[in-house]
Amino acid sequence: MNREQDGPRHVPVLLGRADELLGPALTEPGAVYVDATLGLGGHAEHFLRTYPGLRLVGLDRDTNALRLAEDRLRPFADRITLVHTTYDGIADALTQAGLDPVGSVSGILMDLGVSSMQLDEAERGFAYSVDAPLDMRMDPTRGITAADVLNTYSHGDLARVLKTYGEERFAGKIASEVVRRRQQRPFTTSAELVELLYATIPAAARRTGGHPAKRTFQALRVEVNGELDSLRAALPAALDALRLGGRIVIMSYQSLEDKLVKQELAPRIVSRTPVDLPVELPGMGPEFRMLTRGAEKATEREIDENPRAAPVRMRAAERIQERG
Repeated sequence: MNREQDGPRHVPVLLGRADELLGPALTEPGAVYVDATLGLGGHAEHFLRTYPGLRLVGLDRDTNALRLAEDRLRPFADRITLVHTTYDGIADALTQAGLDPVGSVSGILMDLGVSSMQLDEAERGFAYSVDAPLDMRMDPTRGITAADVLNTYSHGDLARVLKTYGEERFAGKIASEVVRRRQQRPFTTSAELVELLYATIPAAARRTGGHPAKRTFQALRVEVNGELDSLRAALPAALDALRLGGRIVIMSYQSLEDKLVKQELAPRIVSRTPVDLPVELPGMGPEFRMLTRGAEKATEREIDENPRAAPVRMRAAERIQERG
C-alpha cells in the first residue's frame, strides 16, 4: 500500500531489485526514465545519481509530494521534468517534456498505492490508526473526499465500492449501517468510521485478516482517487512509450492492481502468429519478455526494515520488438 519507508531517509521499497531490472536500459547517455509515481523522489534520486546521463520525467498527482521531490532533486535540476498529473497522463507528460509519447523511453517505474508521506500526514485521512478528517485524496486540490462517498452514495453504490475495491465480504452490512448512521449525523472523521466497522463486522471475523478497517479504507481510497481506472488507462500508454530494449517495473500493493498488470502484459508477451504456422510471421512475435517469474515479493529482511513493504508484488518486462 505504500511507496516509501518511514524516517528521514525515506528508503524506497525494493530499490536494489528495481535497479537490477531497470539499470541495463538506463546506461546510455540521454536515456529517459519515467517515474510515474514520483512520491518523495527516492527512486528517482537513486537513478539520477547512479546514471549521470539519465533524464527524468517525474509524475505525481500530489502537489505537496512534487514540491518536496523537486527540492530533493535540485542537484539534478538540469535533467528533470516534473509534471503534476496522474500516471494515466504519461503520454501528455512526455509531450510536455518535448518527447515522443511512443517509443522514446528507456525505463519506467510505476510504484503504485499510497505513499508513506500520505499515510503519515494525519490530516489526509488515509490511516485508520489515527483520528483525522475523512479526506483520502492523493491530490488534495480536487475531487470528492471519502466523507463525500460515505455521506452521498446510495446503499447499492457503497456496497459495490466496498466489495469491488476492498473485497469486503460484509460490504452490504457495512453499507446499511453507514446509511442508517448518516441520517442522524454525517460522517466527518476516520474514528467515526472505525467505530462503525468494529460494531458492524462480527467478532469472529475481526480476529482474522488484519485490522477490520483495512478493507473499507482501501476501498474508499481507490474510489476517491479513481486508482484502478487510472491504472487501466496508464498501463498501455506506459508500455507503448518504451523504446526497443526499454524496460518497465511495476510494484503493486493489492490484488486488484496486480490483476490489471497481469492482464495488460499477458497478450504482449505471446506470439500473434497463428499456431498452425511453422514459422514466426514478421512483426507478429511477442512485443515484450518478462524479466520476473510471476510477481516477486519483498525479502524478509526488507519487510523487517520496512513492514509496509510486506504486500508488494513486483513485475517487470522488456520490449523486444518495435511497436507495430
